[in-house]
Amino acid sequence: MTNPPIATGTWHTAAQPLAAGGGAGDHRTLIISLFSVFVAITLAITVWAGRQTKDATDFYAGGRSFSGFQNGLAVSGDYMSAASFLGIAGAISLYGYDGFLYSIGFLVAWLVALLLVAEPLRNSGRFTMADVLAHRLRQRPVRTAAGTSTIVVSIFYLLAQMVGAGALVALLLGASGEASRRWIIVLVGLVMVLYVTVGGMKGTTWVQIVKAVLLIAGTLLITVLVLTKFHWNISTLLGRAAEASGKGQAFLEPGLQYGKDSTSKLNFLSLGLALVLGTAGLPHILIRFYTVPTARAARTSVNWAIGIIGAFYLMTIALGFGATALVGPKAITASNESGNTAAPLLAQEIGGGAGSTGGAILLAVISAVAFATILAVVAGLTLASSASFAHDLWANVIRKGRTSEKEEILTAKIAAVVIGAVSILLGIFAHRLNTAALVALAFAVAASANLPTILYSLFWKRFTTRGALWSIYGGLVSSVTLVIFSPVVSGNPKALFPGMSFDWFPLGNPGLVSIPLGFLLGWAGSLLSREAADPQKYAELEVRSLTGYGAH
Repeated sequence: MTNPPIATGTWHTAAQPLAAGGGAGDHRTLIISLFSVFVAITLAITVWAGRQTKDATDFYAGGRSFSGFQNGLAVSGDYMSAASFLGIAGAISLYGYDGFLYSIGFLVAWLVALLLVAEPLRNSGRFTMADVLAHRLRQRPVRTAAGTSTIVVSIFYLLAQMVGAGALVALLLGASGEASRRWIIVLVGLVMVLYVTVGGMKGTTWVQIVKAVLLIAGTLLITVLVLTKFHWNISTLLGRAAEASGKGQAFLEPGLQYGKDSTSKLNFLSLGLALVLGTAGLPHILIRFYTVPTARAARTSVNWAIGIIGAFYLMTIALGFGATALVGPKAITASNESGNTAAPLLAQEIGGGAGSTGGAILLAVISAVAFATILAVVAGLTLASSASFAHDLWANVIRKGRTSEKEEILTAKIAAVVIGAVSILLGIFAHRLNTAALVALAFAVAASANLPTILYSLFWKRFTTRGALWSIYGGLVSSVTLVIFSPVVSGNPKALFPGMSFDWFPLGNPGLVSIPLGFLLGWAGSLLSREAADPQKYAELEVRSLTGYGAH
């Protein structure tokens, strides 16, 4: 599982607390105005970037023209989804120390990406993850498997964002009923497709940069206001939060959420494993490393991303514990049982409370930031999946390399429209689904299928095509199967199908089983393969990945 999920079934109940007090109509007008300004600015950037897009390198990799700092901002914008902003604050506000473990996990995950993936991947590939695998393995079967995995991960991650977008925007705009939520999902999906088809990687990157700046600025503003409220004494803040939580000192100690029994401890271990390892296998993160001109810039971009993401997750201390201390867990859970409205409620409270001008302004700002976050993430996911279809499946598998760059770009744009349409359709019918299953599946597949094949291909000379296929398809099938038969889907009141019970797998996240299985299958498939690994191709890939010689 990735960021704490946005639960969709209870969002509507939060509309009244957020818009409580006088001037609710003015609040909505302010929020809509900020949304409109943001969309107008980002669309203008997208159109400008679209005019600069001339070839496949521009469309897929932004012409490799972004600096390490710019790409670091874009990576941060791509990584910190709305669930990070809303979900982590909610998790901390309800579970204290255990909620903050999410923030720690996200930062540690970037160390894996920096040390193992960023530079070798940028040096070895061209546009997608499959480029790295196809260098030393049989191209068509490997590209088919990698493209399939990329699209599956992206669509499930994208679906979670779409469902959250519909719920969040419907809540903040005061919209009610399924029809309103469906139209909001359609609107978000159309804007997302427009970003990708018109602007390509250049437009998407600049949207992510703008989003990252807005998110950090908004979070910093709330953090400063919260700390000022407590005279910049973090001990006072934590003490007040522990007192208001009703849990006392236990609120500041581990075990409140994950220490109840051995199953919950294993579930947390599984979650952490998928989170830390899955980040380095996420398709929309991997393609960002191709947008910089040199390996040094790739390292620089990850360093900047670590700093920016680390600063953001440190500030979630003020968001989460501040929400507990100033809003209170009862008000938070009354608004949303998963705590996902903690940050907006805190913004409203710290600005002066419901009905006040300051509260309305801060609520509008935070709402616009959340909306910007959703648009940036869904654009990155759509680009990753459409690029994989056009470059891997269409150009190299279906057309067997007999295609022009113009045809490939057109195919990517058509794929973006189709993937966007599928996401809109699934989002419309899945607005009641538990997004935990979708997000958990995306990270579990990335960690189980994508990461083992990348690491084996880069660092193990005996890795073969059979090993890659066993690893990708084995990780894909095992993670999907275990999620289907987990408590996330059935067997409890909060499950996807609460009235059914086929949850024979006890953990909510399959990572503890499917990730080692993905590595094991890659190892076993290679050893049992009749195809001998080519030492010359491995040597060439090793030199390229470590030095950048011959890259692109």
